[in-house]
Amino acid sequence: MKQPLGVILAGGLARRMGGGDKGRLVLQGQSMMSRVVERLAPQVAQVGLNANGDPDRFEDLGLPVFADSVDGYAGPLAGVLAGLDWACAQGGEYIVTVAADTPFFPCDLVPQLILASEGMTVPLALAATKEPNGVSMRQPTFGLWPVALREDLRGHLQNGLRKIVQWTEMHGAGQAAFSSTPFDPFFNVNTPQDLETASALLKDRA
Repeated sequence: MKQPLGVILAGGLARRMGGGDKGRLVLQGQSMMSRVVERLAPQVAQVGLNANGDPDRFEDLGLPVFADSVDGYAGPLAGVLAGLDWACAQGGEYIVTVAADTPFFPCDLVPQLILASEGMTVPLALAATKEPNGVSMRQPTFGLWPVALREDLRGHLQNGLRKIVQWTEMHGAGQAAFSSTPFDPFFNVNTPQDLETASALLKDRA
């Protein structure tokens, strides 16, 4: 498989954090966005950022920035489509998406997603967290997506589909499971309390 391009999803409204860009929040002296870039960049051919509004506010990151391909803040699935459109323009065949507010995602995310998609006619896979009780919880904003399905996705978005898992199930997506111990690597920052928790996790790992 050709090395995927990486797409950071940052197109949400961050209502629980009072609006603004959650990825810009500082975690132990470094923005979450820059932490996400550091984790993703070694795993992919190139990194791009899906964000709505003025792209100049991300100029310091040195990343290509592209808005949703459909209007109306249609959720993360619209960000996936925007990433696929961007990748297609770069000659890419696949993207891997990550969320801008999730600074601890696995450093082997991409190879595990590729492994989970092996043998599929059109490779597609989502990450999941394996809980201690054996139950797997899908992480729908962390996935491997083929450019070949972008028009299919566009059509479903235009017809009102918004749930990632609903679309991936139509195509029999694979699943890459990651351990949730000692903590969930897909822990994301939605509230001020979450930011404090993330800071504590970083201190524990130092």
